[in-house]
Amino acid sequence: MAKPFSRAGSKDTLDNLFGSRVRVKILKFLFRNYPGDFLAGELATRIQETYPAVKKEIEVLAELGLIKKTRTAKIKYSLNPGFEFFEELKALILKASPAEKNKMTSKILKLGRIKLALVSGVFLNKNSNVNENSTADLFIVGDDINKDKLRTFLKALEAEVGKEIKLSIMDKEEFDYRYGMFDRFVRVLLEGPHEKIINKLGL
Repeated sequence: MAKPFSRAGSKDTLDNLFGSRVRVKILKFLFRNYPGDFLAGELATRIQETYPAVKKEIEVLAELGLIKKTRTAKIKYSLNPGFEFFEELKALILKASPAEKNKMTSKILKLGRIKLALVSGVFLNKNSNVNENSTADLFIVGDDINKDKLRTFLKALEAEVGKEIKLSIMDKEEFDYRYGMFDRFVRVLLEGPHEKIINKLGL
């Protein structure tokens, strides 16, 4: 009897599909920053992976024709829009999976006494530049949030997503006040496209 493709929750679907977590992170970064071109070392730094691992995956993607090399003073890498399944792959790569959201939710809950967390902008991922006009990509309401854990979490999240994250945080008292006063920032965020991944406030 054939073994199942993967055990539930053991790995993200994209990691299984592409066979490499590093490869998925490279593609996320390049699609979210398309049409930019980058040195291999830049990519390694931005996605927080080792240079040898990144270089290996870049070469694989280049052989497939999905990444192209630009030779100037140094070799830079960018996505090849002429790749046969470019748009389909872009939509797949930029779609956040339930496994990713569950992992993010778990990490946010460890930051402090979290009452509300919602994602918007880059996490709704229909467009690689979708976060340009968003009020916030990640909005968190909570008390006693550990700033060191928050910095570490945000840095890792940006490396995973492949884009700078617009983060906004309020304690519960400030949120309650601004929500009750129909504050424009809060209203735009809650009335615009978003997804609540933690909601202990019954909103």
